[in-house]
Amino acid sequence: MFLTAQNAIAQKELSANELLNRSISFHDPNGAWSAFNDTLEIELTIPNSSKRHSSVYINIPEEHFTLEVKKDSDAYVYELDKGTCKILFNGSTEISEEDKKTHRLSCERGNMMKDYYTYLYGLPMKLKDPGAILSPEVSKRVFQGKEYLVLKVSYQEEVGSDVWYFYFDPKSYAMEVYQFYHDEAKNDGEYILLTDLVEIGGIKMPKTRKWYYNSDQKYLGTDKLVN
Repeated sequence: MFLTAQNAIAQKELSANELLNRSISFHDPNGAWSAFNDTLEIELTIPNSSKRHSSVYINIPEEHFTLEVKKDSDAYVYELDKGTCKILFNGSTEISEEDKKTHRLSCERGNMMKDYYTYLYGLPMKLKDPGAILSPEVSKRVFQGKEYLVLKVSYQEEVGSDVWYFYFDPKSYAMEVYQFYHDEAKNDGEYILLTDLVEIGGIKMPKTRKWYYNSDQKYLGTDKLVN
């Protein structure tokens, strides 16, 4: 289906901030993200590996984050509360150095996982955060046969070094793809396809995310919300 001339003109006049605001209005119409207090149940499937289940509790107002991961016969938990950090492995805080190394258990990694989950499941609202640099122009790209409105976002050095592209449906402004590069000239990084919106805590989130390499479109894995 082709865009009408009126829609094409309206979209041409959209600034990056206007597009972002429209997408936020679609995904978070009542401004629920700032008060988000809910648990995400996520099942990760990776080729040639067993499934991993993660329970992710995010409480934005109280600055609390808990991640409980179960894979095969092991389970570990990160509890981060206003800067404090607690780690449990199979129910115990007494963790051997071997287990710490094998499962990469550290408070540094716990904070990284907090940033990871709050960023990806807080999109597109998180693009309003300090340090995000929104390219002023909205571009149009055809991706896998569909035309999208696209925002380019980079970050101040102290926040991050990757360059991101966010793809929005031109009618609903739903976010349907995002893509990042460590070095765009090398075509590295990954793209992620977002499908099957579900509402959690008042926010429309993608139920299914499929991950691929930019360089060769190799499939990496799928995570699904199973709340």
